[in-house]
Amino acid sequence: MMRKVLSLAVLITLVGFMAVAGDEEKNGPKLTFEPNRYDYGTVYVDEMPDTKLDIRFSNTGNEPLVITNVRACCGTRVTGWPREPIMPGQADTISVEFRLAQRPQRISRTVTVTYNNPEEPTVRYRIMGQIVERE
Repeated sequence: MMRKVLSLAVLITLVGFMAVAGDEEKNGPKLTFEPNRYDYGTVYVDEMPDTKLDIRFSNTGNEPLVITNVRACCGTRVTGWPREPIMPGQADTISVEFRLAQRPQRISRTVTVTYNNPEEPTVRYRIMGQIVERE
């Protein structure tokens, strides 16, 4: 009787490991930004940075990645994003632009991407920095 219980426990454990291993293989598309955010750092008012960015990303998953929507906040405009599927291992860009007033301020922008990953359907890209007066 003890041998049957032990065999059943081993069998259940093996089935559990196989189910977890099967889930790892089917991880689907995965959007990964390169780098994961853009930081202007500290910039002087008289040296305003370029406010047009190409945000580079790649599909680090194992299925085609399809972007369904890209939104930007607070005066940031999305000027282009790929409409065709991005195959595993391939990269592309999302283009954005925004305005900055020539005054001291904190730069804080967010770009939200919606795509075909059921476990993580949206990812956010942050643009940050600080504009200061020259002393």
